[in-house]
Amino acid sequence: MDFGWKFALGHEFEAKQDFNFNTVTFSSAKAGSADGPASPRFDDRAWQVIDLPHDWAAALAFDPRGDGNHGSKAIGRNFPEHDVGWYRKTFNVPASDLGRRMGVQFDGVYRDSVAWINGHYLGEEHSGYSSFAYDMTDYLNYGGSNVLVVRANAIIEEGWFYEGAGIYRHVWLTRTAPLHVAHDGAFVTTEVNGDSAAVTARVTVQNEGLDDQTFAIGQTIVDAQGKTIAAADIPQASVKAAESGDFSTLLHVANPALWSIETPYLHKLITTISSGGKVVDRYETSFGIRTIRWDANQGFFLNGKHVEIKGTDDHQDHAGLGVALPDEINDYRVARLKEAGSNAIRTSHHPPTPELLDACDRLGMLVLDEHRMMSTSPEILDQLRRLVLRDRNHPSVVLWSVGNEEWAIEGTVPGERINAFMQAYVKRLDPTRRTTVAMSSSGGGVSLTTDVFGFNYFRQHDIDKMHARFPDRPVVGTEESSSTTTRGVYVEDLNHQHLTAYDHNKDAHHASIEEAWNFHVSRPFSAGLFYWTGFDYRGETTPFGWPAISSQFGLLDTCGFFKDNAYLVKSWWTSKPMVHVLPHWNWPGREGESINVRVYSNAAEVELSLNGQSLGRKPMPPNSHLEWDVKYAPGKLVARGYTDGKEVASDTVETTGAAAAIRLTAYKSELLGREGSGLKADGESVSLITVTVTDSQGRMARTASSNIAFALDGPGKIIGVGNGDPSSHEPDQYVESVSAVPLVDWRLLPVDGPSDRPEVAADYDDSSWKRAEDRRWDAPPVTSAPPAATVYRGSFTLPDLGNGASVKLILRNLGQQQSIYLNGKLLGRDLARTAEGFTLDLDAKSLRPGRNVVAVVATPMPRAARAGMQFRWSDTGPGLVRISTPPAQWKRSLFNGLAQVIVQSTQQPGEIRLKATSTGLLPAELPIESTPATLRAAVPAQQVEPGR
Repeated sequence: MDFGWKFALGHEFEAKQDFNFNTVTFSSAKAGSADGPASPRFDDRAWQVIDLPHDWAAALAFDPRGDGNHGSKAIGRNFPEHDVGWYRKTFNVPASDLGRRMGVQFDGVYRDSVAWINGHYLGEEHSGYSSFAYDMTDYLNYGGSNVLVVRANAIIEEGWFYEGAGIYRHVWLTRTAPLHVAHDGAFVTTEVNGDSAAVTARVTVQNEGLDDQTFAIGQTIVDAQGKTIAAADIPQASVKAAESGDFSTLLHVANPALWSIETPYLHKLITTISSGGKVVDRYETSFGIRTIRWDANQGFFLNGKHVEIKGTDDHQDHAGLGVALPDEINDYRVARLKEAGSNAIRTSHHPPTPELLDACDRLGMLVLDEHRMMSTSPEILDQLRRLVLRDRNHPSVVLWSVGNEEWAIEGTVPGERINAFMQAYVKRLDPTRRTTVAMSSSGGGVSLTTDVFGFNYFRQHDIDKMHARFPDRPVVGTEESSSTTTRGVYVEDLNHQHLTAYDHNKDAHHASIEEAWNFHVSRPFSAGLFYWTGFDYRGETTPFGWPAISSQFGLLDTCGFFKDNAYLVKSWWTSKPMVHVLPHWNWPGREGESINVRVYSNAAEVELSLNGQSLGRKPMPPNSHLEWDVKYAPGKLVARGYTDGKEVASDTVETTGAAAAIRLTAYKSELLGREGSGLKADGESVSLITVTVTDSQGRMARTASSNIAFALDGPGKIIGVGNGDPSSHEPDQYVESVSAVPLVDWRLLPVDGPSDRPEVAADYDDSSWKRAEDRRWDAPPVTSAPPAATVYRGSFTLPDLGNGASVKLILRNLGQQQSIYLNGKLLGRDLARTAEGFTLDLDAKSLRPGRNVVAVVATPMPRAARAGMQFRWSDTGPGLVRISTPPAQWKRSLFNGLAQVIVQSTQQPGEIRLKATSTGLLPAELPIESTPATLRAAVPAQQVEPGR
């Protein structure tokens, strides 16, 4: 249900600015009586049209009053006008769905969300990260229109990092028979013995019908090509009405293809429920056949083979997008980490989006799946239950974490008890995986009951002592290093909050990248580590505050561009020969000065040369790097790697000239099967475009900071821009600005006919007319005859219009027929009543600065029609004015030679052309082919503006 939502900002405190929500008696006390935007009768035609996922905070400005931990966006307690977001989705349900169970599933809404369907309250979800679902069956209009409404409130922060705002993950419509597999109701476990695998398929069957049911269960395993390789069934089972039952089958797979990091092979379990000789439900579960083992002395084993955990901790946000990530961005982020040699992700510090786990399953990435908070309250345990049930079939998930650095309880007896209970709770839901807690301290409290020791920062623990004290506990470094670096910066610039890219920025409690890796790799009992972090992220701007707006912990920046530290770990974590030399070689004015040159490589030896003259060959220490002090001279610095005396890889940095031309390059990845910039015309596919500039010889200008403007032609759109600068306050997004101006001071006058009325004149004196106040349209008493016509007059104050602004008048029906005037000028004559009313374009020439008058001459409407289309004159009345200002041109400055543009397809195939320009530079143009694609099932958008 991602396409064609309506969105508007409300208000945390002011009812009028929150569309007068919850101001009507009984609005929250009686079923189906929701008011304001939660009412199905609310007119949302003035709202912005958006698709999901959507993060409204991403488009807000940076502001020093915002919380620096959340990226200093203009949201939070100082910005009540930005804290509440309303979403409305209108959709049809066919009459044929009557008798089914109909639900809606949210993968994540940030935060404190409330949902209604057709004015009926569905429920609340406080967590900004947990998936949740509601049953809508009894509230729907089958064969008619329905309105789903969500109100999100992001004023309260759940974490200490950028969290976004709104429906930032997918929403799904679910349809089942009354007898069906329960939500997240299948659980597949595997045991491998030699050349065969035993697969246990557990399923929970729910009977939401009125009668007891007898049925058959079929279980089929298919391989990646769709071929059936095992099958079993339960010919007769039963569940009583309004209850559920658990059932299991054992299937055997010969010579199974195992899921691994190198070959992430996926199988599928197909479960069918048959009743009365007919299949009533079909449920698919993706899974992998593999074994995992955590050993207290030897670390982690996958399929019986030792695997060193080479992991990173990661939040969800990405440059230009906030937390609203198209699915392919998750693929991109996993692929980039794998390119650096990483094999594991810790979902810090909350349940991940399901699409991240799907990407890890498909691409071969291990996952430490982390819960948000430690507690044994019913609410938090329910969130933990939902996490485990949702994610336990993913083969990538190899360890659960029930919490992170809970300082208030970490060393206490309550912490010990809470941890023991939560881990036992997880084991009941999933006995196949072990559990951990990411601890900042150890020796008592939580650590006493932790199944697998998760140590955050080895310098904050005595890990050797803990291993000796608890020799049966496996160990993993759940969070390490926190080394802060700025991509492409090699001289500290505190005025711009830029740190050097060398691996030496740390404090007394943390270690460098190199120190952390060597600590864990030198201890066979440690399974490995997770670095803080894989990617930079908005917020938590250590060691700075404003004007910094981003963290600098990542191996990669917020765009996914490699920092030098990514090449450092790649030299330890990969075997394909590589060499990386730093820094860049553009240092005008520093001729003759000594420059610290570092080389990262997995070759046995490295030789460095400047302008063809060797500076020496050195052996590469294991899990380390090489350094030279080189007197700067313009030219070419080359590092060559040698193994067994043969050159196996090299890297070059050289002095470049002035920026001359723009270059656009689409991200390509063999891992993702993407060889170019092509898109699928499905409205979801994205292409990540790297923007650079070159000198006159075509060499990349690594220090360029040119400001680049972008334009797009064809069936696509730009959805975000970024450059990885942790202090940049440039907009991440350029979006349409939509505002609504109310029509106020409505007055009415019954008249003897609709034609040629002088009362519609702009300056007509209506001060003696009756004010329009009655909730039921000022309808005449039943005993009196209605007037031949009624003249309604209201007004609005026109604000200053931005460049290119368009203005629309949005009116409900005020009669069976109506003629509409603006400042005495006729806009439409004798317009017949429609389902929604009228949306009329207003010509700028007909608008006046300041006060403008709308007059409507309407003939009587049947009383039944009036009763079904109520509104309150004290709210927006029968109409308002919608002002839409188009977005400014997309642009972004390069940061140390790089920027990123993210282009998304529409559902129309064709060629997209991305154009980039900048003063004094040759422009660039990149063709992007959007090819026809099979659309996945979706609830269509309904964006027709009536009465045009």
